Amino acid sequence: MTRARPTLYHARPVRILLVSWEYPPLVVGGMAPHVEGLATSYARAGHDVVVFTRSHPDVPGDSVVDGVRVLRVELNYPWIPEEQLITAAASANHQLVQLLGRLGDWRPDVVHAHDWLVAWAGDTLRSLTGAPLVATIHATERGRHQGHLTNRMSHGIEAVEWWLTYQALQVIACSQFMVDEVVNAFSLPRSKIHMVPNGVDPAAWRPVGPITPSPTPLVVSWGRLQYEKGFHTLIGAAARLRDRLPGLRVSIIGRGTYAADLQRLAADRHATDVVHFEGFVTDADLKAMLHRCTCAVIPSLYEPFGIVALEALAADAPLVAAASGGLAEVLGGTQAGLLFPPGDEAALAEAIYRMATDPGLRQASREAADELVDTRYAWDTIAEQTIEIYRIAQNLADPRPVL
Repeated sequence: MTRARPTLYHARPVRILLVSWEYPPLVVGGMAPHVEGLATSYARAGHDVVVFTRSHPDVPGDSVVDGVRVLRVELNYPWIPEEQLITAAASANHQLVQLLGRLGDWRPDVVHAHDWLVAWAGDTLRSLTGAPLVATIHATERGRHQGHLTNRMSHGIEAVEWWLTYQALQVIACSQFMVDEVVNAFSLPRSKIHMVPNGVDPAAWRPVGPITPSPTPLVVSWGRLQYEKGFHTLIGAAARLRDRLPGLRVSIIGRGTYAADLQRLAADRHATDVVHFEGFVTDADLKAMLHRCTCAVIPSLYEPFGIVALEALAADAPLVAAASGGLAEVLGGTQAGLLFPPGDEAALAEAIYRMATDPGLRQASREAADELVDTRYAWDTIAEQTIEIYRIAQNLADPRPVL
């Protein structure tokens, strides 16, 4: 009998230093659950994992959670005007680097920086420890603004993104869409960048026990209330459906700078009786709403990957999503949900109507979603792929003196 060749994931354990601007319970967007999913999967596989991140009032500055050591720093930089984000981030990165002093003799085999906000810390830690730097680009400034750089700060952020991709030995993006975007924006050789998708913990999202579905059509959508998330398209679709789907309720969950504009739009479209802005809700409440909903909607105009899509699929919520960026890659060619052209409120309305009126379609969506998240997007699978990229970086690294 031929013995299967062991994967790199089960080779010598790796000492991994993850640097991230956010880590649960500090959650701003999809980066925090992404880094947490990687870190905990690494620890389960026997790797030695440390996270450097910002402080949160509800947790200590040094703790071990699910086998991961998490070190947090208070950002006590000099007062900097709120609009000077790049200056504030660079100043904060100095304090992230100071966390290295808490580790004693521990040194990483690889430093993994997540996005531009920790670019300076990632590069400095590379220099101090001699470990190769790997960077994940979760989104680009140009992409967030539909291909444009809107002001001097946007130009500055793009410059930091470019610099991070060149300082890193290997670069990771979460979808082929993002690989193409990073290659084209920063003129990177394709051999340097790898596509590794986001992941999800299915057990954390699936319902426990029997669920009572909403007796009337319930649509749930969530995320940061910003223009690129496309909630205005959902409001337009809701206005079109208010008479076609009696009792329809569209719950928009989240906070953000675009909230007031969306509320005005709902009033202008005479949809305030249908569209409800729920603000912040707990994870438990969000999951309960997803378990009961008729369908979940992700209307993003720009979405590098869309971890919210995986959360909806894992929660067994029939899914309708814009065919934007990584969302099209997740759902395309599957039966796990319906896609519609980004920004097309008529097409979105029709997709929601189909989900709401066709029980067979909803059941088929749930069954395909279960298969998809269990086989392709489980965190252990994603972590194994990322470890292989660390091995590539280690093999490419020149010996560097530790400063």
